[in-house]
Amino acid sequence: MAANTQSRPLFEAKIVRRACVDSLRALNPRRMLRNPVMFVVEIGSAFTTVLWIHALATGQGDASPGFILAISIWLWFTVLFANFAEAMAEGRGKAQADTLRAARKDVMARKLASADRHAKTEQVLSAQLRKGDLVLVEAGELLPGDGEIVQGVASVDESAITGESAPVIRESGGDRSAVTGGTRVLSDWLVVKMTANPGETFLDRMIAMVEGAKRQKTPNEIALDILLAGLTIVFLLATVTLLPFSRYAVASTGLGQPIGLTVLVALLVCLIPTTIGALLSAIGIAGMDRMIQANVIATSGRAVEAAGDVDVLLLDKTGTITLGNRQATLFAPAAGVAEKELAEMAMLSSLADETPEGRSIVLLAEQKFQLEPKDAKALGATIVPFTAQTRMSGLDLPATEGQEIREVRKGATDAVARFVADRGGSLSADVREAVDNIARQGATPLVVADGARVLGVICLKDIVKGGIREKFAEMRQIGIRTVMITGDNPLTAAAIAAEAGVDDFLAEATPEAKLAMIRDWQAKGHLVAMTGDGTNDAPALAQADVAVAMNSGTQAAKEAGNMVDLDSNPTKLLAIVHIGKQMLMTRGSLTTFSIANDVAKYFAIIPAAFAATYPVLGVLNVMRLHSPTTAILSAVIFNALIIIALIPLALRGIAYKPAPASQLLRRNLLIYGLGGVIVPFPGIKAIDLLLTAIGVS
Repeated sequence: MAANTQSRPLFEAKIVRRACVDSLRALNPRRMLRNPVMFVVEIGSAFTTVLWIHALATGQGDASPGFILAISIWLWFTVLFANFAEAMAEGRGKAQADTLRAARKDVMARKLASADRHAKTEQVLSAQLRKGDLVLVEAGELLPGDGEIVQGVASVDESAITGESAPVIRESGGDRSAVTGGTRVLSDWLVVKMTANPGETFLDRMIAMVEGAKRQKTPNEIALDILLAGLTIVFLLATVTLLPFSRYAVASTGLGQPIGLTVLVALLVCLIPTTIGALLSAIGIAGMDRMIQANVIATSGRAVEAAGDVDVLLLDKTGTITLGNRQATLFAPAAGVAEKELAEMAMLSSLADETPEGRSIVLLAEQKFQLEPKDAKALGATIVPFTAQTRMSGLDLPATEGQEIREVRKGATDAVARFVADRGGSLSADVREAVDNIARQGATPLVVADGARVLGVICLKDIVKGGIREKFAEMRQIGIRTVMITGDNPLTAAAIAAEAGVDDFLAEATPEAKLAMIRDWQAKGHLVAMTGDGTNDAPALAQADVAVAMNSGTQAAKEAGNMVDLDSNPTKLLAIVHIGKQMLMTRGSLTTFSIANDVAKYFAIIPAAFAATYPVLGVLNVMRLHSPTTAILSAVIFNALIIIALIPLALRGIAYKPAPASQLLRRNLLIYGLGGVIVPFPGIKAIDLLLTAIGVS
């Protein structure tokens, strides 16, 4: 999908054709009521159409039938252009949804009677599968639905969802166990437990989310809608009172003519904030569209908006700040312990550890000491899996003659120290020194213990990503504080934090500690963003204001987040913040331009509208427009055309460069505030000259 989205031109012929049709359909008054500003313009368009028919039929009217018709046509164009802007934004989402629908296929699935790969199978359609069902998927087959891998490891082609052609590895027992329906297994086999019913899959939700018509307005957008509606009501009341004042002035002086109804409608449309009223919805939809271009699915516009306001970023160390492929590089035995014995126990403790780190420990032991790989079941051992609470893993070996049950563990220093202390042992000075030395190098120490006896330390090495320090400097420049979260000990965390350039760090992090930190920042009035992919990240993701779950992560993480990164790239959080800020800037800048634009239009239409009633107002005709007729018509035409001119800007968004908020405000006020005042003068004057040239007087 990414490739299709990123290569799609702004005005693709198919989308434009669909938008033109949708613009006409959107003229339905019940739909137009959602946009009070443009609803008033539609009523004005219909009213002037009736005035034209009346003038044509009776030969009587407040202006010539040609003038009334011209005003009516351009008012209808104003409404259609506004509808076209929204339809274009929605059309891009619908085009992406069509691409996703092509990836959704009803396929045959092999439903298993149990979690055993060799269990009895039953051929069923994917539409018949339900949450909790187990299926077997082998190389070359499509996954029939969303699920969690319970057995196996395989290479999966997710290009139908992410647009990324390179296959990815999906496996059981880790944070990369989630698979998506419609993707294809390229090698090996998987036993998958379904996590969604048909119609509720991730692909179905994606289709609903990318269609702009399903979008709900954000709180800020609703507030701005209310403000624009209020301004419209104020100008409507002001315009309505002008008619009796005009008639009274003519009656009392016996001079001039009262203002006409057609001119009053034109005046109202030019006074109210039609430009931002026409583009507001398109700006919001386009913001979500840019998220999709970045391969991020936002579950709501509120999440995109919040991304522009966050000022605290919580980032996992592994895979975000560092490359994430930590490898065992060294065995540091305790005094009196042979390195080979440490390697053997480290291998035993990692037999059931399916993480890359666990596999690297087994590999290092095999390569360095030619140790034969063992099978935990053959040893009769009880597996002790890693949990976020214990921060240890290992196994319990059965008791043998003259020997009690052996508890072999590896894990974080403090966790193993507590484990050993509970059994009457302690960490020796040389082990603590080895831990400190490894941590100072920015590596991760894992302590290995056999019951109360500490055997030594394993060194896991990771590398800070290139360019990450510069990205954090950009974040700091725009007032965003970066906090690294890691399960490492404080020394290791401090070394990595200093190298990466983050503002703060949380070491030895547990799910409870992450949640407490987010709540603490929020209690101080900050908006917090974080990424996560594991079930243990779900509570913190649910609490964060902007929560980006990895598509490769667990179903619990994806359900807890309000965004899903299809590329499963934790550094995407930085791009998400940029997109959110760009959407807020675009909305603010075009609102400023629209209001400033109206100020300039007053100088064109007000002198012309009242020229017949109050000739003295002619001194305000600073643009020296040809006549009241051309002046009013020029203002109405410019009011319509400026909407079309700004549609590309609303869809693309204003270019965003990291800078302090005060600097961005000054820049945008200068460009869009001053620009909004200046642009209408040459624009209206050019239209006036063109109308005069073709004989309009």
